[in-house]
Formats: sequence, structure tokens, C-alpha cells
Amino acid sequence: MGKGGGCVPSKKRQPSSAEGSAAATATATTATNNAPIEADEETHETASVAVNSTNAQSVTATVKIFIVYYSMYGHVEKLAKRMKKGVDGVEGVEAVLYRVPETLPADVLDHMKAPSKNPEVPEIKAAELAEADGVLFGFPTRFGCMAAQMKAFFDSSGQLWKEQTLAGKPAGFFVSTGTQGGGQEATAWTAITQLAHHGMLFVPIGYTFGAGMFKMDSIRGGSPYGAGVYAGDGTREPTETELGLAEHQGKYMAGVVKRLCQA
Repeated sequence: MGKGGGCVPSKKRQPSSAEGSAAATATATTATNNAPIEADEETHETASVAVNSTNAQSVTATVKIFIVYYSMYGHVEKLAKRMKKGVDGVEGVEAVLYRVPETLPADVLDHMKAPSKNPEVPEIKAAELAEADGVLFGFPTRFGCMAAQMKAFFDSSGQLWKEQTLAGKPAGFFVSTGTQGGGQEATAWTAITQLAHHGMLFVPIGYTFGAGMFKMDSIRGGSPYGAGVYAGDGTREPTETELGLAEHQGKYMAGVVKRLCQA
């Protein structure tokens, strides 16, 4: 059971204290109804406290969505930050930003003029994914597939795969490509294999962004698979439409994960 609210129960899940209290309360209520005399006030007060305690725990539980990304020039990171805004805007849901470890040496990154990584966003280890109720993965394309840094991260999740720890957890993608036709759909599509082997649930956004999905008056990244941005030669900045789609995806994903956790 994840720390973020535990909407994906363990196969060996034991009854929680809250469930035990609720069961005890139900037993006490049944016994009271069958009693020949009315139960005293203390019994009613104890049952009320137990029920209120259970309700308080369910209300205060926070659903956690991890936004895990790799960004070389900052485009994916900008989408991730806007996506977090969308997630955090849904009551009872919180987004946590993480970046995957870099695999290129510093001298190569310097040669590629890649900026320094954001020190405020911590690196994540694969095992930490177990704590999330849902995950949004972001990455740039490399010939129609995810960047090697994100692939290396998935490759490090073997223990989670062996135990099927992530099975049933919802997940989505957002991407960055250099050009139109450079992989806005293919990059997300080819990444679905990672989710399939883990038993995770792919959550695309479809056309839920409404009119924004049909705009033809400007260049816009993104697809029914998820938000996206065109990076060009690295100098192009995400447009407000692209950022708006990222925020929408965060809000949409938060709603889906929240409903699953309450089911």
C-alpha cells in the first residue's frame, strides 16, 4: 500500500485499525439492537467516537501523484511544473516533482550546452514509485522513443516488476520533440510497453482539453496520449497553449486517480 493514500491495496493486505474499529462498531450496534434493554449512553458515545475517527482518517488521507521526468534543456521541466499546478488544484490530491538520474558525463553535457539540473527537484530511485498512487512520466524523444535517461530509470525497476508492486497504479506520459512529426505521439506510444510489463494502467487524455486540441492557428505540441512541447533547436519556449494542456493533464489525472482511490 502506497504512502500517498494507498488506493492500490497489497495482495497480503491486513485489515487496518480503522477497518477494525468500524467492524467493532458494527458488532456493538448489532448487539445493542438485540439487547432486551436500551444500551447506556457510554456505549453510544464509544460508537460515535469510533465512526468519527474512521471518517476523519478517510477525509485527511492525501492522494499522491508523482511527476517523474527527464529534461535536458528545460522544456519537459516547464511542462512538469505546470502539470503540478493542475494536480494540486484538485482537493485532496498532491503532486510531487522528481527527476531521474542523469546518465551523461558532465563534459558531454557542457559540450551540448545543457543547463544545470534544478537542485530543488530531488532525484528519484525506482523503489520510491511504490509510494505513489499515480505517476506522470515526462521525457524528450530520441528517434521516436523515450530518452536513454528515462529508459535507464525504467531498466532499474526490475525488483518492482518482479514483485508486481506497481500493478494497478495509473500512469500517463508527456513529451518533448524537436520538430513536427518528430514523435509527439510515437514517443508516448512506444513507452506504453513499460507500463504493460509492470501491470500499470495507462491514462491518456484523449480530447478532454476541448477546443484547445483542435487549434490550427499556431504550432502546438501534445496529442491524445498526453501533453507535449516542440523544442526546436532548444531555444523555443513552450507556448501558453502547450502549458495549458500540461495543466489540464495534471488536473485530469488527479481526478482519475482520486476516483480510483475512493472506489
